[in-house]
Amino acid sequence: MRGSYGDRDRGRDRGSPRFSSSRSGPPSGTKRFGNPGDRLRKKRWDLDDLPKFEKNFYSEHSEVHRLSQYDVDDFRRKKEITVRGSSCPKPIISFHQAHFPQYVMDVLKQQNFKEPTAIQAQGFPLALSGRDMVGIAQTGSGKTLAYLLPAIVHINHQPYLERRDGPICLVLAPTRELAQQVQQVAHDYGKTSSIKSTCVYGGAPKGPQIRDLERGVEICIATPGRLIDFLEAGKTNLRRCTYLVLDEADRMLDMGFEPQIRKIVDQIRPDRQTLMWSATWPKEVRQLAEDFLKDYVQINVGALELSANHNILQIVDVCSEGEKDHKLMQLMEEIMAEKENKTIIFVETKKRCDELTRRMRRDGWPAMCIHGDKSQPERDWVLTEFRSGKAPILIATDVASRGLGIFNTKSFFARRRRQRKRQRRLEVAIPSDL
Repeated sequence: MRGSYGDRDRGRDRGSPRFSSSRSGPPSGTKRFGNPGDRLRKKRWDLDDLPKFEKNFYSEHSEVHRLSQYDVDDFRRKKEITVRGSSCPKPIISFHQAHFPQYVMDVLKQQNFKEPTAIQAQGFPLALSGRDMVGIAQTGSGKTLAYLLPAIVHINHQPYLERRDGPICLVLAPTRELAQQVQQVAHDYGKTSSIKSTCVYGGAPKGPQIRDLERGVEICIATPGRLIDFLEAGKTNLRRCTYLVLDEADRMLDMGFEPQIRKIVDQIRPDRQTLMWSATWPKEVRQLAEDFLKDYVQINVGALELSANHNILQIVDVCSEGEKDHKLMQLMEEIMAEKENKTIIFVETKKRCDELTRRMRRDGWPAMCIHGDKSQPERDWVLTEFRSGKAPILIATDVASRGLGIFNTKSFFARRRRQRKRQRRLEVAIPSDL
């Protein structure tokens, strides 16, 4: 049996009303549509008929309760935390103040985490209290744990899954690589309380993913396109979903996933808890928050405006198209002479990615590449080789721009962009300390 949270007893919910378990697919002869999600119909929800569920599990720690408003403001100022919205809980200073169950604290100790990051310090109490929220912070700031640990607590307070029930927690992510990374974290922290998770994404066989969903998983991490396929085919449903996460929302909109996201959200009960996470805050993301979230609190770490990361030394070299490759090779010779020499070279197109990789390997450079046309097993293998240092040069399109969890890396942006003087630009960003 899963561990409990505080003094609550999940067993009392075992006899509560259940959701309908019908999962029949569309009838034979149904008209086929051209756009993903066209066969999904917006549900008409009657909240009076839906089973009630708990989502507020936060109990303010005595140490946090004793913090004065001056202490809270001073902490937020030092951590560059800005809060917008009403009745936002005070931030926590250490993990034990969140009152996480012991099985979660044990994994945190194993991971050797000393204290929460800025987004976690304010995000944990907000997510545990059941509020809708928007979290804005740069990639690598700890957003994944900020929503997954409260998700585990949320799940452990819901009735157990029954046959043909869909997931309780749904995480939507823009890319396969990010979805896999989130699923690994969900597995590490969920296994101590027997919480099952799966990762649903395109470019991989559907069979194993369908089997995971049919066996029942509490957490589903998915890219929008593949999840739409399974929903249309009746392979899963979102009737049990009460905890929705939109991870890297700005990236998903950039990739054109907004119609699919809206189709998916239409399948989820409206009194769910929704958490949106983003690295930037453009007007398109703001509109999505207004449409999907209710009475939400916005947490921002750092500046709202998109700006360069001050922890990264950035060098911009404007040159002609003919000079670019020569300059890149000169830089690579300097970098490969160093002890820490992992390098990512971003290019604009898949064709350029393949061409540059072939040429560099022909010249003896240990380079590999990933882009959207590569199969998932090949992408996984290339990333494993790069992380281990066996292939210290990775050439990629923007499929690798976020969420790879790679550290001590020097990134070189070698995209071509038109200038007024018809020049090309080589952008070079060298992180001094990642």
